Amino acid sequence: MSEHKKYTETIGRRKTASARARITESTKSSITVNGKELAEYFKTATLQGKAIAALDLAEHKFAITVKVVGGGIAGQAEAVRHAIARAIEKHTPALRGVLKSEGLLRRDPRAKERRKFGLKKARKAPQWSKR
Repeated sequence: MSEHKKYTETIGRRKTASARARITESTKSSITVNGKELAEYFKTATLQGKAIAALDLAEHKFAITVKVVGGGIAGQAEAVRHAIARAIEKHTPALRGVLKSEGLLRRDPRAKERRKFGLKKARKAPQWSKR
C-alpha cells in the first residue's frame, strides 16, 4: 500500500464564499485553488497577496490545495486566507498569537444586508416627490 502524507484540513469563510484548505508539509511551497495554480486562479497581485497573507508568518513550507465555492473573487480570496490561517494554526499551535494579532483567524462577519420591501435596496428609498 502507498503511504499517504498527513494533511490538515480547515474551512474559511467570507461573505458567501466558502473555502476548504488542505495543507501538507512539503519541501517547497505550492498552492492550488480549484485545480489551478494560485496566479492562474487569482489574476491580480492584490488578490494573490490577500490569499497567501498567512503563509508569510509560517515557519514551514506547505503544499496547499484549496476548494473554494460561492461569492465573488475578492470574497473567495479572503475565504482562502481564512482557511489557510486556520490550517497553519492547527498545524503549529505556537503561531496562534501571531496569526491572531494579524487578524487572520477572525472570520469577517460583514455581508450584504437584505433588501426591505418598499425600498429599492437595503436602505435606499425611492425618490420622494411632493406632488
